Amino acid sequence: MERPHCLDNKKLSNICYLIRNIKPYLSIYTLKIIYHSLFHSIMSYGKIFWGNSPHSTISFKMQKRAIRTMMGCGYRESCRGLFVELKILPLASQYIFFFLLFVVECRNYFTSNSVICDSNTRHRNDLHLPQAKLCTRR
Repeated sequence: MERPHCLDNKKLSNICYLIRNIKPYLSIYTLKIIYHSLFHSIMSYGKIFWGNSPHSTISFKMQKRAIRTMMGCGYRESCRGLFVELKILPLASQYIFFFLLFVVECRNYFTSNSVICDSNTRHRNDLHLPQAKLCTRR
């Protein structure tokens, strides 16, 4: 299985190395700016398309490595509190956020259940999920 071209983990690894080397000389605020300008920009490119791929776990591990390096934590320490402290969304949360923004911006391309069925149900204002037949049986 070929990985998507936008998941350039070598670049992310190089940025983790950069953060580790400049950490003693900079404040957390400056490291966070560097994280957002270099790491986050590469990681979030095309996220709406590849964010659910199996290869995204490698990018998430790289993100955790960068966060731990910025905060000076060990490689086995939990990152959950660090994400909250730095106010940075984890990769999966960013994928959900970008996908929701896409749906809100392109709402006119989706139909609601009220258009498909006239019944007055509690799900009438939800978006209609079309059925897709991916394989044909003979």
